[in-house]
Amino acid sequence: MTGNRPMQPTAFAELPDPPYYVVTFASQRTDGDKGYGAMADAMLALAEQQPGFLGAESARGADGFGITNSYWRDAASIRAWKQVVDHLAAQQRGRQDWYRQYAVRVGVIERAYGFARPEPAMATEGNHIESD
Repeated sequence: MTGNRPMQPTAFAELPDPPYYVVTFASQRTDGDKGYGAMADAMLALAEQQPGFLGAESARGADGFGITNSYWRDAASIRAWKQVVDHLAAQQRGRQDWYRQYAVRVGVIERAYGFARPEPAMATEGNHIESD
């Protein structure tokens, strides 16, 4: 595990119809892993067990800048997550060892939409295109 790899999951979160809440955590990492990868994975696993947790999306660039969006049913679920003892310990460790800077922003998602390009059809005997 490297300190600059994206925390899992790397795919889009499957979310309910709005409204729901988002906690956006933008951060600039320090150099080196120092146990960050293992803790990031452990925090995601712990968050997944919390009442009100809906999903997460995360990405981190080679320069150490990353953003993690975690999605929650309501503000009470976010407040409860912030007080989980293991999460509090991870926050303290982050300030000591892992982050040069971070910003947390909390908001309500009122509307959500997207786009997904259809996958190309697989060539089969019935639809195989012959070339000249």
